Formats: sequence, structure tokens, C-alpha cells
Amino acid sequence: MFAFLIAIIYLSFISLGLPDSLLGSAWPVMRIDFDAPLSYAGIISTIICLGTVVSSLLSDRLTKKFGTGLVTAVSVTTTAAALFLFSISTQFWMLVIFAIPYGLGAGGVDASLNNYVALHLKARHMSWLHCMWGVGAAVSPYIMSYAITGGSGWQHGYLIVAIIQICLSATLFLSLPLWKKCAKPDNTVAEPLQSEVAQPLKLKDIFKIKGAAACFICFFCYCALEQTTMLWANGYMMSHNGVTAEDAAKFASLFFIGITAGRAINGFLTLKFNDRTLIRSGQTLILVGIIFIVIPAVDALTIAGFIVIGLGCAPVYPCIIHMTPLLFGKDKSQAMIGVQMASAYIGSCLAPPLYGLIANHVSAELLPAYISVFFALMVVMHEIVVKKTNDGEII
Repeated sequence: MFAFLIAIIYLSFISLGLPDSLLGSAWPVMRIDFDAPLSYAGIISTIICLGTVVSSLLSDRLTKKFGTGLVTAVSVTTTAAALFLFSISTQFWMLVIFAIPYGLGAGGVDASLNNYVALHLKARHMSWLHCMWGVGAAVSPYIMSYAITGGSGWQHGYLIVAIIQICLSATLFLSLPLWKKCAKPDNTVAEPLQSEVAQPLKLKDIFKIKGAAACFICFFCYCALEQTTMLWANGYMMSHNGVTAEDAAKFASLFFIGITAGRAINGFLTLKFNDRTLIRSGQTLILVGIIFIVIPAVDALTIAGFIVIGLGCAPVYPCIIHMTPLLFGKDKSQAMIGVQMASAYIGSCLAPPLYGLIANHVSAELLPAYISVFFALMVVMHEIVVKKTNDGEII
């Protein structure tokens, strides 16, 4: 039964990734139907992001009251409903309203499942599960492309993903008895499962936890670096290497491939190396990748640089999450992971558009310098977390 529950969690992470790429792949067509400018996609994505921040911050209270299984099931259902409502929207203001449950559902799934996996599964599963998120995020543009090129329109693409989410939510509700029956932590987390019975922590109390603020800044910086690189790699290659827009878009996707493949590989590396070692190795690769893309006008090195940055990013996010119960205690892990997710979403939301302003008004070639600032701060904050929590003795 435990294996069946793990399979459901894997499917949940694929489902979590599916909606994330839909708006970007559909908006060039959607905006014509809504008579909206290209920039209006930012309004929708910002609302979705704010919804994920809110639900992430509420995850500790909700999970301790209702349990991970029910929170996940309701969150997936909420996302499915939002996707269906997107598919029948006829006015832009409708998208603005429906983006609210879209974000709330996604944040609830992310924070609750990440904590459950950190408590109950070994490190390899955390990496592979985040790899599954990448699979979902990579598949959804193909679903949308199939719907649009097949003549059904972008509405059908959203409908297909909504149906997938509905099927998953039904499975999650049917599996609710398994979540408590199969709750058996791995050897790094001892009984009892205090994270599901303790009183929820207030936000001000969470920030008082030793090393918490540094951990949240670390998450903010990591996602700022990741999302800025993912979004602006093609613009950088056009400016730095002089490649065409078509080639730049094709090459920039290699960053996404690097991070997804890297997480698959990282799952096996966790069998031999601990989370701290893998995080530092990933940070080293990110630095090497940044150096590669700085080298002037060598296309092969720039391409390799973005792949290496993606590979370096791969272990950082899942390994820090997996370390959370060890560093801060399992009774505080849901609260910590909820704020970690919120910090990550804020970084994802703020950093890319800020760089866009820099690229527009100064130069697109400042990308390495921009992400280097977040990289340096991320490294420093991670070392502070390790030192403040257990003097670096991570098992």
C-alpha cells in the first residue's frame, strides 16, 4: 500500500507541473481572443503567484487541522476547477478572477506534499519527485500545441489538463485512508508525527526560529536565479551571441532540460552523498555555468553554460527542502516549508521582471552579473543556515 501511495504522490507532482507552463504557451493565441496586449500575461501570472504565496503561508495551519491527504486532494480539485473555468472564459476579467483559485490550489499542493515527502521519504524521492514536476511542466506545452494546431483552440488545451487534474483529484480522495495508514517516516525522522498534531506556528514565531530567516532568503535567491535564467536565457543569447530568435528559443530550452535531467541523476547521487554535499556541488556547477556564459561570443560555451547552470540548480531546491525536518525539527517542518515555498514564489515573481527592466534600459548582457548577485547571496545564506542549526553536521 505504501508503494501505491508513493505512486500517487509522483502523479501529484506531475500534475503540479502541468498548469505551470500552460499560460506561457497559450497566451500568444489567448490574447488575440481577449484583445489584450502581450504584457497582460504578467497580470495573470502575478495573481497566480500571489495565490500560491497565500496558500503556502496557510499550509501549516491547514495541514495540521485536516492532514496532508485532504489538503492535497482539495488543492488539486481547486486547481482543476480553475483550469476548467479558464477553458470557458470569454473575457479577460474572468481570467483575473479565476487566477485566484488557480494559485491557491497550486501553493497548497506544493507546500503540503513537499513537507510530507521530507518527513516520510528518503532524499532520492524528493529529487525524483521534483523531476516529475519538470516532466509535467514540459508536457503541458505539447498538450496546448496539440489543441491549438488541431483546431480545437487554447480552450481545449486547458480543458484537457483540467480533466487530468479531475481524475487525479478523484484518485486522491479515494486514497485518503492510505495517508495515515502508510505514514511511516524513514530513518531520519522519528515517531511520533508531531508536524501533524502540534499547534500551528504564527509567522512571527517562524521567523524567530534559529536560521529561519537565512533559509527563506536562500530560497528567494535560488528561485530568483532559476526563473530569471529560464526566462531570459534566449534574450541573453540574442544579445551576447548574436543568434536568431528561433535558435535562441531552441537553445534556451536546454536549461530546462538540464535541471530536469539533473534531478533525475541527483536521485541516484543521494544514495551515496548527503544533502549538504549535493547542494554545494550544485552551487559549484552553477558558478562554472555562469563563467561559461560570460566568455564572449562562443556559442558552444554559452549553450553549455546554460545546461551546466540547469544541472547545478537541480539538487539545490529538493535537497534544502529534504533537510528541513533535520535542521529545524519535524514539529516545525510544515511551517518552515510553507514559508520556504512562499519565499520561492516571491523570488520567482519579482526577480525576472526586474531584470527585464535592466535589460530594456541598460543591456541584456548583464544577465551573468545579475544572477551572480543572487548566487552569492544564496551560497552565504545556505552556509549560515547550516552553521546556525547544527554546526554543519547533516546526516
